[in-house]
Amino acid sequence: MENNQIKGLGTALLTPFKGEEVDYEAFAATVDWQITTGVDFLVPLGTTGETPTLTESEKLQVLEVTLQHAAGRPVVAGVGSNSLRGTLENMRLLQDADAFLVVVPFYNKPPQRGMYEYFKAVAAATPKPIILYNVPGRTGSNIEPDTVLALARDVDNIIGIKEASGKFEQAKAILDGMPEGFTLLSGNDEDTLRLMEAGAGGVISVASNVFPSAMVDFVRAMQQGRFQEARQMHERLLPLFKALFVEPNPIPAKAAMAQLGLMENSLRLPLVPAAEATEQLLKQTLQQLF
Repeated sequence: MENNQIKGLGTALLTPFKGEEVDYEAFAATVDWQITTGVDFLVPLGTTGETPTLTESEKLQVLEVTLQHAAGRPVVAGVGSNSLRGTLENMRLLQDADAFLVVVPFYNKPPQRGMYEYFKAVAAATPKPIILYNVPGRTGSNIEPDTVLALARDVDNIIGIKEASGKFEQAKAILDGMPEGFTLLSGNDEDTLRLMEAGAGGVISVASNVFPSAMVDFVRAMQQGRFQEARQMHERLLPLFKALFVEPNPIPAKAAMAQLGLMENSLRLPLVPAAEATEQLLKQTLQQLF
């Protein structure tokens, strides 16, 4: 697989549940919808997929369904944990993925040199592309631009970063210093316009679960340099971007999908269904969009 295939719009896929069980039928239907509307790549088993609550057999089946329905689109599986051993075990389990998304180790709060050595060891264990994932609001740790750029230069199969720190200056430092063949992807829908204007290669999106066709159009406009048009699209989509994060992801996204009739509004503890105020906000937001 060419590294430049993992650009544009990638959807951070939700994992539907029917009661206590994974609803693989609903999951397959949502993947088909993503492909039909033209997304560029798929990201199962990340934050949005409630992956910490899934068993190994469930993770494997989610990946298998994604691959079966991906129609040739790259599939980037989330495999990160807070230990090297745990991450390598996830990579072995999910070895059929086209590439791996590896989050900064959470809870441990490693120093920058620890992050460098960790990601270098992860990449050494596979020939497949690795995308770093920086989301300090969840992990408690921030990988700094100098560390990202050192990994980008030193490790051939570390090909990009999903940057969800919300710090534009940090992302800009990576964009300004990254070598050819390395890609920065927005990890926040709300930041996508600004980051792609600055040179980012795309977004791994939560909103594209709910409104993939609009997100495809939005990202295509930016890829083609139609930024004035993209700004208008951004303004239209901004209420959705904000509504999907009024409670921790994926609580609002799953509520929105349930309102659209695409899956049950079921989550696994410690996550719980959206509050009534969130449900009403999503209902109003979706009515304005559709």
